[in-house]
Amino acid sequence: MRIGIIGAGAWGTALASIAAENGHHVQIWARESQVVASINALHRNETFLPGAMLPETVVATMDIAQLAGSYLILNATPTQYVRTTVTNDVVRNAIVVNVAKGIEIGTHLRVSEILAQVAPSMSAYAVLSGPSHAEEVILRMPTTVVCASDAIEVARTIQLAFSTATFRVYSSDDVVGVEVCGALKNVIAIAAGIVDGLGLGDNTKAALITRGLAEIARLGVALGAEQQTFFGLAGLGDLFVTCASRHSRNRSVGEQIGKGASLTSILATMNAVAEGVSTTKAALELAESVGIELPITQKVAEILFDEVDPRKVIRELMLRPTKYE
Repeated sequence: MRIGIIGAGAWGTALASIAAENGHHVQIWARESQVVASINALHRNETFLPGAMLPETVVATMDIAQLAGSYLILNATPTQYVRTTVTNDVVRNAIVVNVAKGIEIGTHLRVSEILAQVAPSMSAYAVLSGPSHAEEVILRMPTTVVCASDAIEVARTIQLAFSTATFRVYSSDDVVGVEVCGALKNVIAIAAGIVDGLGLGDNTKAALITRGLAEIARLGVALGAEQQTFFGLAGLGDLFVTCASRHSRNRSVGEQIGKGASLTSILATMNAVAEGVSTTKAALELAESVGIELPITQKVAEILFDEVDPRKVIRELMLRPTKYE
């Protein structure tokens, strides 16, 4: 099939390679002229995925309109840019597969809800998520993810389109759950990085991941998600890898903060987006609107935006009133 990919970051590039391996015709859109030139001439994306060779059948363009007419369009542009990047004409009659993980600031919308507003001409929507760092996927290290769509036959179509001997796709119909998992795990990963930066050890990090998962599930279920999703690939799986991996941008942001760097200085040196930073604010506002408490997310916000001492924050979390698990 003809597949268009919006966004030539590491993840969009890795998925372009997977799709091309399965024999699909893949065109990837990028803002950066040097990225387009490198992919077309050298079959590399040294800016966002250095060292990886791409199949010759992957081509790049700076004209997003060239993706129009694709059977399937994969959105790999960060959540805060979806509204201004994805157009109704480009995705007309296409299945849109989203791999961005976040919540829009101001509106508190998930990507499915943003696209329902700006791209109603799409034929169907799905979200692909799970424990899957692009740096390992491009090297064909065994990886499993989940694809969710309200129409299960759409999820199964994508499952067949992207599954390979090293990239296994499961199907689901819980769009809300998979999107909430993908967004909130980045916030918890920032907290995990702070723990690493402070050198607080395995006990602290295990507690953080466990209670972080409970926090994510509490919000997701309140929004209509299925409880079991949070213990699957999109939930526990992605949370674990994002909190533990050296490839995780969000964990790296937290680690640098734990070592004393400022958020402004960290973001100024990054050439990719750590979606957990913007999601922290949006998630708190969304949770408040449905009456859900997110204590870890609240403390991450205090560290990121109010520059509260992380050790003070951890002490406050530990001294919260005792409760039944």
